[in-house]
Amino acid sequence: MLTRRSLLVATAAGPLAGALATPGRAAPRDIVVMAKQIDDIISFDPAESYEFTNNEVDGNVYRRLVSPDHSDNTKVVGDVAESWTVSPDGRVFTFVLKQDAKFPSGKALTAEDAAFSLQRVVKLNKTPGFIITQFGFTKDNVESLIKATDARTLHFELPAAQSTSFVLFCLSANVGSIVEKATVLANEANGDLGNTWMKTHSAGAGAYQLTSYGASDHVTLERNPHSTAAAGPRRIIIRHVSDPSAQLLMLQKGDADIVRNLTPDQLKSVRNNPDFRLTASPQGSSIYIALNQAVPELAKPQVRQAIKWAIDYDGIATNITPNSYVVSQSFLPAGLPGALTDKPFRKDVAKAKALLAEAGLPDGFSITLDCPSTQPFADIVQAIQADLAAIGIKANLVVGDMKQVITKTRARQHQMALLTWGTDYFDPNSNAQAFCANPDDSDSSKLKILAWRSHFQDKELTAMVEAAAKELDAEKRVAMYQQMQALSRERAPFVMLLQAVSTAVQGKGVSGFVIGPLPDYTKYGSIQKA
Repeated sequence: MLTRRSLLVATAAGPLAGALATPGRAAPRDIVVMAKQIDDIISFDPAESYEFTNNEVDGNVYRRLVSPDHSDNTKVVGDVAESWTVSPDGRVFTFVLKQDAKFPSGKALTAEDAAFSLQRVVKLNKTPGFIITQFGFTKDNVESLIKATDARTLHFELPAAQSTSFVLFCLSANVGSIVEKATVLANEANGDLGNTWMKTHSAGAGAYQLTSYGASDHVTLERNPHSTAAAGPRRIIIRHVSDPSAQLLMLQKGDADIVRNLTPDQLKSVRNNPDFRLTASPQGSSIYIALNQAVPELAKPQVRQAIKWAIDYDGIATNITPNSYVVSQSFLPAGLPGALTDKPFRKDVAKAKALLAEAGLPDGFSITLDCPSTQPFADIVQAIQADLAAIGIKANLVVGDMKQVITKTRARQHQMALLTWGTDYFDPNSNAQAFCANPDDSDSSKLKILAWRSHFQDKELTAMVEAAAKELDAEKRVAMYQQMQALSRERAPFVMLLQAVSTAVQGKGVSGFVIGPLPDYTKYGSIQKA
């Protein structure tokens, strides 16, 4: 197990190593220690990364063609793209790249690196690959449609026209990160385009580079010596600390500069302490319950509605997640265009029981409910278990690491599962597609996200998702997403519970940490230590 001392000392030299050996002594000014639950990490390869922690790390390691405008998350601005033009028919995007982005190797980021990165996403076709392949790119056509015409110019041609803003937002997602072609291919094994190596290494031109990783233990980042970003800490050490109480103790002792998972009561206890600084941001992420339609009981629409009417949403938000999650009953989190913010469901035991009886299950049934072992999920799932028991549904809890729960649901082996989902980009299509679209429910489907994982196939909703992505009239498009949310509440096997409000606490003398509305928008380069 990599300890705080070994993390700090291992890469320190000479007298500095001795100074860091004293337990409880704060890390030097140019080293930041962050305590966080990081057991969700599966891969740091941006072509594969699809979880919260690894996406956050990737957001500091890689750059993309475009990124959301921080002053208006409904718009995009250039990241490595200096400018771009779109052909009159909406199919051809021509990006001109800046000349300031460099990889840790010292080599400049080129249009060839950008083309290779997007081609690689399509060829690997990992979990987030659909964000790019949904436009019609395939292994056979991608090299002719996405290519560098010179060192600074990228030709990006869509097989069919799509909404321009939709395309740009997809390119702003983590899967649009640009890797260094030479480094990736140098670490290729058995034709995997470097994927095995990239799971635990980085090859980006962002402010930092990944230098060490231990599963459910730590992530260490070092500044990219050739980055043009504002100077931040030389080293970022993210330690896996699953227990919020342990995080708080580390903060109080000076063993952690930033902690990320304090409970509402703990946040209340430090809020008025002048030594600590709180920062918070609403997140485009939700906690929900997935109901696998392969389970006969859950395939009954009355049962799905019964479960939605069984939950004490306000009780959970008030008693378990105050100041960290708020009630949200739509697949679009508040803040995204078209999000419905009303709350039609509430705890109504009589109504839920009547729905079960209508489904032919007046005595209820037994079911397994997978859930992460970390907070607040552990407390939330116990409240849900009690609510379900009140209407006759016996939920047997299966507790595991977040990545275990994620892996199980991706394999469609769950019955019920308490999960969290973050939008990939600030366009409503991201969540609409995830929760509503399932054009092919077979094991060979190319769209293996939430609806597919729970065997939810609704032809009308799938068609609406596809139509809205191509709709050019903004008002009409928003109305389509609002209609989808209403239909989803009636039909979908997803019990939407809460929207996250992410809060971090910075220790004495620490400032500048800002949480983004999505994990990969959270940046470490502005952190400062007195």
